[in-house]
Amino acid sequence: MAIIVNLDVMMAKRKMSSTELSKQLGITMANLSILKTNKAKAVRFSTLDALCKILDCQPGYILEYVEDEEGNEDSSHI
Repeated sequence: MAIIVNLDVMMAKRKMSSTELSKQLGITMANLSILKTNKAKAVRFSTLDALCKILDCQPGYILEYVEDEEGNEDSSHI
């Protein structure tokens, strides 16, 4: 299973720069980059809540579930 973060899409729709979003979120550019490049292992609900408020969107506009190809399943669980 893979969860894809489509942050760039919403940022483009809202005409918001990475610098502006990182300032409003209160996170570093490095941490925002980790989110944007799908390298984050987890996203706090408080961060997701803030993203949705700032970008005026629903979580489903930012996060997308993509099923892995057969045989590439991640064995980690909650």
